[in-house]
Amino acid sequence: MQTRMTAPREAPATDIGLDAVRLHRVDKVFAAARRGAAPVTALQSVSLRAAPGEIVAVVGPSGCGKTTLLELVCGLIEPDAGTVEAQPAALMAQRDLLLPWAGAADNAALALRVNGVDRSEARERATALLHDFGLQGFERARPHELSGGMRQRVAFARTLLSGRTILCLDEPFAGLDALTRQEMQDWLAGALLAQPRTVVLVTHDVEEAIVLADRLLVMSPRPGRVVASLDVDVARPRRRTDSALVALREHALRELRA
Repeated sequence: MQTRMTAPREAPATDIGLDAVRLHRVDKVFAAARRGAAPVTALQSVSLRAAPGEIVAVVGPSGCGKTTLLELVCGLIEPDAGTVEAQPAALMAQRDLLLPWAGAADNAALALRVNGVDRSEARERATALLHDFGLQGFERARPHELSGGMRQRVAFARTLLSGRTILCLDEPFAGLDALTRQEMQDWLAGALLAQPRTVVLVTHDVEEAIVLADRLLVMSPRPGRVVASLDVDVARPRRRTDSALVALREHALRELRA
């Protein structure tokens, strides 16, 4: 368990209990990018919890600090106020960041190799997972030989193989066309049913959040604050046309406009 604290404005609870992730009244301020400019407050008094196995989606306008939130959960940056408590987390960035000279299996196995796993064992485990993800026959294919959806599956396999308890997914399908994006959303929902993980998902797509998540957090424009928390109590698999999902989507959009 990682616990990171800096000058909390009030005494927070420090026992994470049953939560896999807990942020309590977190602020994050970045120094000015140029001389004479003001510092940028990315997040202001943000609190968030995710239970083990829960999928929490975060939506909000561009620049509201969503990626910053994920970096805090992963321990890549520190808060300026408040507390961050999280079990080990892996970040899947917006771009797949696959090595262009390596095949799909070796790209997926990279997380294992970094952790000291022998190359042959790492490749074997990565290959088995790629088969589960529908990529049998593409183990040696290099990134330029794969479609966008295939590349994202390889990147997700690499993230799973990191062995981290929490997955932080930052706009994982932002670069895909609309049809492929919808297919990948359905695929990810199935993958997380087969291999449950605690997930914090950042997205601009309210429908994507509602299809995938157990709970949806809506953030304000910068400085980012959580302005609404919506439970998605709809059984999986979910249909985008389900009246309950449509109502939740409209509710979330109203909060974003407000």
